[in-house]
Amino acid sequence: MQITILGSGTSQGVPVIGCHCAVCRSLDYRDKRLRVAVHVAVGGKSIVIDSGPDFRQQVLRERVDHLDALLFTHEHKDHTAGMDDIRSYNFKQQRDMPVYAEQRVLDQLKREFAYIFAEYKYPGVPRVQTIPILDDHNSFSVEGIEVHPIRALHYKLPVLGYRIGDFTYLTDANYISPASMERIRGSRVIVLNALRREPHISHFSLPEAVDILTDLAPQRGYLTHISHLLGRHRDVEAELPEFIRLAYDGLKIEM
Repeated sequence: MQITILGSGTSQGVPVIGCHCAVCRSLDYRDKRLRVAVHVAVGGKSIVIDSGPDFRQQVLRERVDHLDALLFTHEHKDHTAGMDDIRSYNFKQQRDMPVYAEQRVLDQLKREFAYIFAEYKYPGVPRVQTIPILDDHNSFSVEGIEVHPIRALHYKLPVLGYRIGDFTYLTDANYISPASMERIRGSRVIVLNALRREPHISHFSLPEAVDILTDLAPQRGYLTHISHLLGRHRDVEAELPEFIRLAYDGLKIEM
């Protein structure tokens, strides 16, 4: 399995428009963060989790020339806005793109991308096959790959993380139930959100994310969905336990 961090930034990305803080002015490429997304290459299949506003730029940068399925964690725009760009895969692969999400999320996609789902479609619009995730307790198959959904809360909004083999990806959360913690436990690699140092209403803070990863004790933990308020990459990493690192755009994790 190869995991590629397509984007590691929060909803505004880093640098933030109009901001001149030390992080936004940093020349370190690891402080340049597109909106959060991840690519998983496993079992000969290519899967992307979330297609935010930077989706096109991300898959071009990482040369993701083939895509078998798109999974969504939830319906917020910084995770869905780039779905239109799957049409390039439609044209190349000559098939509809399987899109997996909870029914609530699919309903939102149908509202926001009404032209994709119209009865009479404009020529060239993306073609999708929507597949609802109906049960957050049982695994489901994506192109023959077993995927385990992980329920969490993003303030009061239910969201999903995903476990594929010994890899777990969970972003945009500020609460994980004991049952979901047990579904994650045993993962060798965990990617978890950590927005900033201070508490936040809908995201884990840095201390909260470190505590969770310390409890789960993966071989490697990575922090994502990072805002400019967290600090510069090199400074924050120097404070972390050795097994926890900050994710950055383009990071590749081999398993």
